[in-house]
Amino acid sequence: MIRALNFTARKIAFVGSFPPRRCGIAMFTSDLINNIEKVSNGAFCAQVFAMDSGLEHYYQKPVSFTIDPDSVDDYLGAADYVNYSDIDIVSIQHEFGLFGGNAGAHLLEFMNNTAKPIFTTLHTVLQKPDENYYNSMMGVCKASEKIIVMNQKGVQMLQDIYNVSPAKIELISHGIPDLPKADAKEYKSTLGIGNRKVILTAGFLSRNKGIECMLSAMPKVLDKHPDALYIVLGATHPNVARVDGLEYYHSLLKLVEKLSLKQNVEFHHHYVKNDKLFGYLCAADIYVTPYKHEQQITSGSLIMAMGTGRAVVSTPYWAAQELLAERRGKLVHFGDSGEIADAVTKILSDEEYASQMRERAYQYGRSITWPKIARKYIHMFESVCSKPIYKAVGPNTRQVFLTKKRTSHVNYAKMGTSL
Repeated sequence: MIRALNFTARKIAFVGSFPPRRCGIAMFTSDLINNIEKVSNGAFCAQVFAMDSGLEHYYQKPVSFTIDPDSVDDYLGAADYVNYSDIDIVSIQHEFGLFGGNAGAHLLEFMNNTAKPIFTTLHTVLQKPDENYYNSMMGVCKASEKIIVMNQKGVQMLQDIYNVSPAKIELISHGIPDLPKADAKEYKSTLGIGNRKVILTAGFLSRNKGIECMLSAMPKVLDKHPDALYIVLGATHPNVARVDGLEYYHSLLKLVEKLSLKQNVEFHHHYVKNDKLFGYLCAADIYVTPYKHEQQITSGSLIMAMGTGRAVVSTPYWAAQELLAERRGKLVHFGDSGEIADAVTKILSDEEYASQMRERAYQYGRSITWPKIARKYIHMFESVCSKPIYKAVGPNTRQVFLTKKRTSHVNYAKMGTSL
């Protein structure tokens, strides 16, 4: 069954995680929606279909629908809701772990039964997927009007590994708030840090973050800068905590004790909202991401650190390779605590070197502020909204447009608004 779509309403259904759920994609989705609605002066408005088991979170607008990741009926009900309503387009924030089924394949039940154009932002692209992950990603790409990735590495992998047409791929960076240059001394005073040299890592804790490598670098840093303070800001990732508890966090505390770093390391082991994160970023002299592996294509915390004009030391994971190119930061080898120590010491010791690095990072950040990123999404949406779109719906939809009486998949208790 096919149907011509009418785009006069410009209503977008966003599918993914959303606050108060505590994850990076939830915050990304919230920031993107807020800026699209602001930049478009209300020409685009959003509803959110939040992925949630219903056990943890209490949602308010713009969430109008929740989807249990493991319930196929919920995905089909969400597709019905989109098809029957005046929603014009769908924007999916894709991360395999958000969706149920083998390699997140339940999402395809929604995508293949939705008759409105779908735009999918990929927060992960696997370089060496097994068969299940490969097939799942191929299904997502096939069902999408456009696939959005956040750097050139993602573009290349989609073309080389998944054979996605270049015409279907959009390169749109992760956004950052448009913040003025900050006086670190003022923020240090507010946080009670004094005049200490501050090294910061922020975000959810998990073993791939490589915090132990920065801790191992600290004794060498302290030889030259005995007042240096390394702050690790963020809670253990909820998925990690469910499986391993706080094992990784406690192992880091033991390493601090073993290296006699109690006076020079602080853990703020709790979830941090953006306003508090920005305060710590602005107080930092150096931002460090000592990740252990290259297979990370995005990093919201790294982009925000650059946006506040921080000097950055990082291992060369995929996102960092592109973001820190052209001397916008210092890349070091994976797992090399000595090299990290040398890079940190150089920045703390050479103000001119550090100042130039910060300026290059800050100026790059001006090109990816959230209002600019929102305009790119709007332009992409309008390229479809400006013309009629015909999309074949999947066989499971059972001629959904022949009647508006079929509601077998719709759970109205999960809806915040009526049809």
